Amino acid sequence: MPPIRTLTRIVAALLLAAPVTAWVATGPDLPEAALSGGASSIADDSDAAYLHPIATLEGRQKDLFALGHQMFNNRWAFFWFENAEFGRGPTSNAQACATCHANNGRGLSGGTPTLPSVASEGVPRDHHITVSFEPAPNLVIRLSLPGKDAHGGPRPHPEYGDQLQIFGVKGVVPPEGSFAIEWSERAESLPDGEVVKLRSPTVRIADLGYGPLGNDILTGPRMAPPLVGLGLLEAVPDATIEGFAARPAVDGIRGRVNRVWDESQGKQALGRFGLKANHGSLREQIAIAFLNDIGLSSPVYPDQNCPPSSQTCKEQMVAGKPEITALRLAATELYLRALAVPVRRNLDDPMVRRGEKLFAEARCAVCHIPEMRTGPYPALPQLADQTIRPYTDLLLHDMGDGLADRRPDYLAGGNDWRTPPLWGIGLSARVNGGGHFLHDGRARSFLEAILWHGGEAKGSRDAFATLPKADRDAVLAFLSSL
Repeated sequence: MPPIRTLTRIVAALLLAAPVTAWVATGPDLPEAALSGGASSIADDSDAAYLHPIATLEGRQKDLFALGHQMFNNRWAFFWFENAEFGRGPTSNAQACATCHANNGRGLSGGTPTLPSVASEGVPRDHHITVSFEPAPNLVIRLSLPGKDAHGGPRPHPEYGDQLQIFGVKGVVPPEGSFAIEWSERAESLPDGEVVKLRSPTVRIADLGYGPLGNDILTGPRMAPPLVGLGLLEAVPDATIEGFAARPAVDGIRGRVNRVWDESQGKQALGRFGLKANHGSLREQIAIAFLNDIGLSSPVYPDQNCPPSSQTCKEQMVAGKPEITALRLAATELYLRALAVPVRRNLDDPMVRRGEKLFAEARCAVCHIPEMRTGPYPALPQLADQTIRPYTDLLLHDMGDGLADRRPDYLAGGNDWRTPPLWGIGLSARVNGGGHFLHDGRARSFLEAILWHGGEAKGSRDAFATLPKADRDAVLAFLSSL
């Protein structure tokens, strides 16, 4: 293992101690195919694999990364006298970004033991009341009504907005509601006799604090995705993604771009982030997550997230707006842009090599494109002009009725989902216990995730299902190597 260096620079202007963060340089003997994130790849397969910055950050970038790390891991408090960062709420879903993205990994489905976080918790505060750690909500529930908003996106509920907030301010502002997930299970028999149990969720919303949702409400459970390589994906040129969409259909597989409104840019953009490619930039995705998930205002979204009928909610947290200042927002952007991708493992294993070949033969690689190039990227020039291996096309695909949430999002229909990147997926469970997959965490293994594929992917799913078990295991070994 190459030597580990520690980040020790201090964000002196804010008098805040920088969190200690390490990075591991890639070794010179690694083959090109192992460098999932190009020259920015990291040789670490431990529980810290998703925490490293790229090794080429420079002075001011290191300062911003340190501050962004703190913003991401800070626990936010409702009141100034609590032992955490002041400004949370007045309605929210979590106390920190890291609540749902432990160790920068994917969210945890209900019942998954939470592993200890490797990341620091930010700077301790010398206040009187300690804020207890809240468990992750596992999922958030997106809301909308039939129709579109002024920009062609989902039409928000007039009272509850576009996401159900399960926390309010105790004794002051009621939460919007609560939810529970009920799982139903069915057995899927493969041609060779193997039986796999597949589960699907039903969302039960209760304890509504601001009136009924209405019979036409559209809901969509969402599990937090992993965060490595986001800067590299933002550095892929629009023309490259549009080129993927323009390719001739292969066995009925043809992806489409999403066109979304990006409030941070004040214009329409090509969607590339989010489970339905419903965010056009990393800045937009971060700003809306701060608002919806923690109740933090920013230069992009300067108003508190309050049900319109609650005057008490509007009166809360007015001091210090925005809580996420321009500097804090820029630092969080840099932090997420600069997270490196772990290298692939076991490339020479005959089973992994066999699985990679079968993955391509089943047309899985039509959507999960193995390789592409980044372009010019002024936001973080070190990521420009690199060959990366994310295994995605960043496009929307109809995945069939089985995975449908019936909830449109700009050009994405109720059956459409963005192809998720697969880089680093083999380390997901090791990083934080995140061994559940797909948009709502229904799949408890790679095998279940594949068998849920339908729509355009049904041919690939069926090709996999009809393989001998030894070959299916080879495909799963390949995925574990990513």
